[in-house]
Amino acid sequence: MMTFGLTGMNHPSLAALVDSIKIRISREALHYKFTSGAVEFMKKCVAFVLQKKANSLPKIDANMLRNFKKIHIVDSTSWDIHPLLKSIFPGSGGGASVANCKVQLCYEYIHGLFSFFEVLPGIHPDNRYSATLPDRIQKGELLITDLGYFCILTLHRICKRGAFFLSRFYIKTTLMIPGTSKPLNLLALLQKVTWNAFELSVLLGPIKNNQVACRMIALRVNETIANERRRKLIYNAQKKGRTPSQEHLFMAGWILMVTNVPQEWIPAEMVRPFYSLRWQIELLFKQWKSVLTVDSSNTSKESRLQCELLGRLLVANLIQQIHAEANISLWNEERKEFSFDKLYKRFQERLFLIKDKLLLSLQKAETYINLEIGFLLKNCRKIVQLSRKTTLQFLEFAKIDKIKMLNLELLT
Repeated sequence: MMTFGLTGMNHPSLAALVDSIKIRISREALHYKFTSGAVEFMKKCVAFVLQKKANSLPKIDANMLRNFKKIHIVDSTSWDIHPLLKSIFPGSGGGASVANCKVQLCYEYIHGLFSFFEVLPGIHPDNRYSATLPDRIQKGELLITDLGYFCILTLHRICKRGAFFLSRFYIKTTLMIPGTSKPLNLLALLQKVTWNAFELSVLLGPIKNNQVACRMIALRVNETIANERRRKLIYNAQKKGRTPSQEHLFMAGWILMVTNVPQEWIPAEMVRPFYSLRWQIELLFKQWKSVLTVDSSNTSKESRLQCELLGRLLVANLIQQIHAEANISLWNEERKEFSFDKLYKRFQERLFLIKDKLLLSLQKAETYINLEIGFLLKNCRKIVQLSRKTTLQFLEFAKIDKIKMLNLELLT
């Protein structure tokens, strides 16, 4: 109840919350209710709501998605918190904050649900967290991650499980030519080719026992984008007192992706639009912060911070379940979609009313939510733009020029 009240306030505070729940308790007394026991209770609530099985929902039906049991998109978001929490949630320090909170999220795209989320210190790097991911991926499922999670051992373990990956390529990774003991000089290769896009088969890593056989898709970017990337490389390197290498500056002119998904399932020309599914999780993070204000707590008490954060994430999970069921049905029947942005905003506007219904009874709250869902969804459809397809429409309908398969023997 308090979670709905807090998340539904435009200017949340303990005093406002005490006033809204209509019980005789001071803000100080409420503050002391945030204990380690309360945190454990909230964690159990999170575990309970995440138990909703994806298999109980139909899958979203699109041509390019049918070969996968699930598609997991993993990313993280972080924000600064009260400096007194630095011993529990340390930040990077220096020019950054001394205290920072990070949430790792897995969004399962085919069923539209959160698979898991985890609250960690901001200093915890994504590439270390990637070691936990293979144990969460099952045979026939696909994991999509950005460059921060790139790790050869992680990719190797995913392959061993009979699962699939799609990732940006880390350019310092050793590449080997399949069927030989020869390393592949990627820089020399890219400097030699004249095509704007091509695919080749490679082995990631020099150690045979841990090598990963996969496809690399190379896409040349236009000069405007390449120069902007180089400007950022130089700027970030100078901030750290370094100079970017000529290799890094040259590579800024290319997008390099690796995957072990068969070419028949995702043709090379569809790898980039398929990878763009990852932006769905960025849209979710935007709603978490701008609508549900998960990053707004200014408390210096760890248990209160965790309770407020977990409560808001519970609300996010509820909204996500509503979106998943409605969006899958709408897409499968009409090839149209519901908007994250609109649904989160409309639901947040009603959270305070839901809190009032909960004060009366759980049944009244459930009845209110069920009645409101119909009104909500009427105004939450994505506007159809013929000139601008959504990612899902692109994967379903788009036709793209074929990308050349590169024969390394002709260039070596």
